[in-house]
This record gives sequence, structure tokens and C-alpha cells, in this order.
Amino acid sequence: MKVCIIGAGAIGGFIGAKLALAGQAQVSALARNSTLHSLREHGWRLRQAGELLRAPVAAASDVAAELGPQDLVVIAVKGPALTLVARGIAPLLGPKTRVLPAMNGVPWWFCQGLPGFDGRPLASVDPGGTIAAAIPRERIVGCVVHVAASSPEPGLVQHGFGNGLIIGEAAGGRSAEVQAIAELLGHAGLEVTHSADVRRDIWFKLWGNLTMNPVSAITGATADRVLADPLVRGFCSAAMNEAALVGARIGCPVEQTPEDRHAITTKLGAFKTSMLQDVEAGRPIELDGIVTVVREIAERVGVATPNIDALLGLTRLFARVHGLYPEAG
Repeated sequence: MKVCIIGAGAIGGFIGAKLALAGQAQVSALARNSTLHSLREHGWRLRQAGELLRAPVAAASDVAAELGPQDLVVIAVKGPALTLVARGIAPLLGPKTRVLPAMNGVPWWFCQGLPGFDGRPLASVDPGGTIAAAIPRERIVGCVVHVAASSPEPGLVQHGFGNGLIIGEAAGGRSAEVQAIAELLGHAGLEVTHSADVRRDIWFKLWGNLTMNPVSAITGATADRVLADPLVRGFCSAAMNEAALVGARIGCPVEQTPEDRHAITTKLGAFKTSMLQDVEAGRPIELDGIVTVVREIAERVGVATPNIDALLGLTRLFARVHGLYPEAG
């Protein structure tokens, strides 16, 4: 199987390295600048359990046409970069190519086919429908990533904890094609769940990340400190309750309570969320796919979200002041 990784950062590099090390796929990367240079010089590099693992990259290029059609394309870029990826992905797509976005938040295809959305794209994550036009839902393998990893330097991945992926057909149900991808990833050492309702799995993870990511970003606090403050904890719970109401309207009910989720998060200790890491590194934050899109969906299905609105407004203003989110156009 030919697999191309677009975005060889922490998560893309982790998946690419694991697949290459397993030797069951020809793994290439679509990378740029210092990451491209590192891959060409060193190949895949993964630091895991105190050991540095290396594997060759079959091809590393910043031009998709040089790689040609693939069997599987894994997209692991940050949300703000996705539109640019979509515009250049066509040379990688053959008649049977599947696309697996291993990204945070709600994806562009999430509400396609739902009553009340009338084929209109989610403007917060796919303005103008550019991504949906380039990557139709029929190609999509939905994905939820349960892996903590970082990239301390271009082309090098440091694995933290977690090894899980949940994947499934975007339209629901199970298929032989997705099962084959699950087996390929499983052979590489990933713990893969083949879900019949990956939309619900995506929303459940989003429900947990909706508050912790932006609150940590604007305060600079690790997760343990966010939850230790009773006022902040209560605010997070109120926003999560709003998101659960939205989920129930779109076929993604949440059966946990916010306090159940807080208890699980507390056990993870003093970790920095991905959005806080982006702020500290001066990178654009993935606000739209995690918060803005929830507010957009809520408006479309008629659910009031005053706490999510406040969270979005505060985080957006913070990010604009620090040059991490575009000014209003």
C-alpha cells in the first residue's frame, strides 16, 4: 500500500514513522522547508520509551505531483493550513484513494447530509466549500487521534502517551476498505478501533477539548490548574453542557457528565494542551475547528450557547492581540 503523510509534524510524523518501521507500506511525506530537509537527511525519526527509532522515507517532496496517486493519504496539518492542502492534493488522488484527516476538532464534512444543513459548507472550517470540493466525503475515513506527541525539532517526533486511533466511514457503517486500513495501522503498533459511527466519536472528543484547549491558551495554565479553580471549572462545565445539547440535535449524544470528564482529565496531571503549546511557540491556534464551528452548528440547529460564545470571543481576541488568529476581514 502506498501511503502519503501530509504534515510530518508530531502526529503525522508519529503515524508515518510507525508505518515505515512496520514495513508493510511505502510511506512518503509531503513536507516543506526544514521538515522536508530533515526527512531527506535523516528519514523518519521517532523517540519512544527512551529509544530513537529511524526508518527511511520512500519519498519526501513539497510537490504532490512528484509522489503520484496513493492508496491512502493521511492529513495531519493544523486546521489553518487545510485549505492550502486541499488546493494541492489532486495529484495524490487516484480512483480509489482514501483520505484520513488525523486532525483536531470538527472536520469540514461533519454535517454533510444532515437535515437543516442543505448542502451548505461549514463556513468556520471550510469557507466557500473549497475543501469539500477537493476532497469529497466518499473518500473520507473519519479519525479520532488519542496520541500525545510533540516535535522538539523539525522531522523528530517525541512520543508522550497514548497510542490509539478511532477510524470509520464518514457516512457511517463499516467497510472492508476501512478495515484494511485499520489492519495496516494495527500492524504498525497502533491501537485501532473501527467505528460504525465515527461522527459521534469525533464529537465526544471535541466535547472534552472544547474548553480545556482555549482556557489553557488564554490563561497559560496547565490542565490541572484550570480544573483546580472552582469558578473556571464551573464555566467549563456550563460550556460543555451547551455542546452536549448541540450534539444531541445532530445525532451525537454525549452520555458523560462534565464532572465525569473532569475526573478523567485530572488524572492526566499537569499537561499542556495543544493550543497552549501553539501559543507558547507563536503558532496560529486551531480555534475555528474546536470552538467557532461549535457555535456555527449551534446557530444552525437553534441551540443558545452563551458560555461558548464568551469562550470564543475571549480566545479570539487574545489570539488576535498576539498575532495568532486573523483579524476580522
